[in-house]
Amino acid sequence: MYKHLARMTDSTGIIQFAKESTPQKSSGYTVDDNARALLVTVDMKDDMREKLARIYISFLEQAQEENGLWNNLKLEDRFVPVLNSEDCIGRAFMAASFSASSDMSCVKEISLKMVKKSLEKALHLEAPRAIAYVLLGIVNLINNFNAYKKLYPAAKKMAYKLVKLYEENTTGKWRWFEDKLTYCNALLPHSLFSYYAISGDKKVLEVARNTLGFLTDALFRRGYLNIVGNRGWWKKESNMPLYDQQPVDAASVILACLQAFIATGEREYFLKAKTAYNWYWGENINEIPLINKDTEGCHDALTPDGVNQNQGAEAIVTFLLAHQILEQIENNGERVSVPAV
Repeated sequence: MYKHLARMTDSTGIIQFAKESTPQKSSGYTVDDNARALLVTVDMKDDMREKLARIYISFLEQAQEENGLWNNLKLEDRFVPVLNSEDCIGRAFMAASFSASSDMSCVKEISLKMVKKSLEKALHLEAPRAIAYVLLGIVNLINNFNAYKKLYPAAKKMAYKLVKLYEENTTGKWRWFEDKLTYCNALLPHSLFSYYAISGDKKVLEVARNTLGFLTDALFRRGYLNIVGNRGWWKKESNMPLYDQQPVDAASVILACLQAFIATGEREYFLKAKTAYNWYWGENINEIPLINKDTEGCHDALTPDGVNQNQGAEAIVTFLLAHQILEQIENNGERVSVPAV
């Protein structure tokens, strides 16, 4: 199961891109991919677990600056700022918050150090997805560490930033936080369901339900998952593009539906997560599996011609994370909060 993950990883971290299943070291390494890969190791049951976890946590530690922010891209042994973003900072903060609960002491120690260093900056991020990542991280810290229970007011403030965006952008049948849908859309309601699980805030629940319902009504209209295509994205008062469909977005839907299921106990959400998971195995618009049984990699996208033959880091790490958590919850594993991709 972890063959391609190991293939894509060297002593520095997980390599960003692949030519078919062959890692392209020249593409460099990102905090985005290594943060997701770290989360995979937290729930991994494999002899490689600790070795891989040490590589990914070390990469994140090196990428973090003294001011708490992260540089996203490492090329030829140095970090360059070209891919830096609030979303990257939020994703790294969330990953560190979840891996801080790891039973691997080296991972736990470094994760808590990174959380402490980045917390103040993380609380002031303004990009919607960055807010959602930070909110997920804060909720997990509140759930697992007494020292962070003081963050309840900060969590509420982050949740209501998203509620405000919803109130500003919702009109008629358009029930969303922005005037278009791009990537990892399900992350936004995901974070609100997570906050509702610890707060019982009915207003936040209403927004979470409305937005995830709006999203899944559109994505599951044909009875299987379709993803908002990245060829133009889905703008308000226009049709949703169907290509290219990327695996990270399938994982985003799976994990959001699982968080909604945990928060509400409503099985409908679990069944939606299962339908979204089947997208990887051929229940999609092209009727083609994204998982390559020979390489154990995941193809980078569904395209009008079939699948993108390349099998990079983002596709495999996001699939593995969604697979692990779906399997854990299916086997009645106890979870309060679910990370996002």
